[in-house]
Amino acid sequence: MIGDRHDPRKTFGAAVSEIAATDERIVILSADSGGSSGFGTFMKEHPERYFEFGIQEQGVTGVASGLATTGKIPVFCAIAPFVTLRNFEQFRNDLGYMRQNVKIVGRNGGFTYADLGSTHHSLEDYAVTRMIPGVTVLAPMDPDDMRGAVKAMLAHEGPVYMRIGNAPIPEIAEPAEFVIGKARLLREGSAVTVVTTGYVAADVLEAADALRTSGVDVELLGLGTAWPLDEEAILASAAKTGHVITVEEHYEVGGLGGAVAELLSGNAVAPLDRIAVPQSYVPTGPYAEIQQSLGLDAASLQRRIAELVATRKG
Repeated sequence: MIGDRHDPRKTFGAAVSEIAATDERIVILSADSGGSSGFGTFMKEHPERYFEFGIQEQGVTGVASGLATTGKIPVFCAIAPFVTLRNFEQFRNDLGYMRQNVKIVGRNGGFTYADLGSTHHSLEDYAVTRMIPGVTVLAPMDPDDMRGAVKAMLAHEGPVYMRIGNAPIPEIAEPAEFVIGKARLLREGSAVTVVTTGYVAADVLEAADALRTSGVDVELLGLGTAWPLDEEAILASAAKTGHVITVEEHYEVGGLGGAVAELLSGNAVAPLDRIAVPQSYVPTGPYAEIQQSLGLDAASLQRRIAELVATRKG
């Protein structure tokens, strides 16, 4: 039901486990993180398909590649920077170059692991993973989107990176089929196109609805697939509104905003503004306080989007 909040890690783990119960090709790999990734029940019910390696993400990625060559579908979930940066060479060469059917999931993405500081933040993951040829990057927006993304990810042939957050997230839209590479039209409007991805979509949607009451008619596109982009949907909306704003919990360089900028640079249909995290280390602290300080909470987004729309119209 819209508004109901769910733990993203439990939702993810349950979604994978449900499918794995009837698909013996699926195996779970852990770097001392299985319970925290929502696989407590799976490891008890299917110990022969659960592999614990301890803290050695580079090695886990290599083993995942090897298992994929035998027809298995390995799912490796751990803290986001540790499965995108610590093992980047293995991700690039063992999975990307070898085109292996491995699913890497980064939990506690963005700065949602706020209390553990910059070492545990992941604000460059969209950028580095989308640069690996053949890797699909998923960022589900709410619990239902996550369940659909898991199903699509496991059915997809090839390497996938999925980012999920930490704190409970609300259902923001009615259930819909998750299709890799396709945007969802969350709100229809004509004043400005706002494009977002991942769990920050809940705050963006709240901001968009508040803006509508004040006369700023926002068209909101939610991308459960951060890469590749739904170019058709973005370009059509941009041509309609004449102004695009991207919002993401990622560095302002290289992420969703960068990808949309690349798209629009070859299709001059609308100017682009980007709302994201400045390229500096984010401090330790309560998530809500950091979110507000960086202007990514709903109230701050409402003000910033209104300012950007007014500036472009002026």
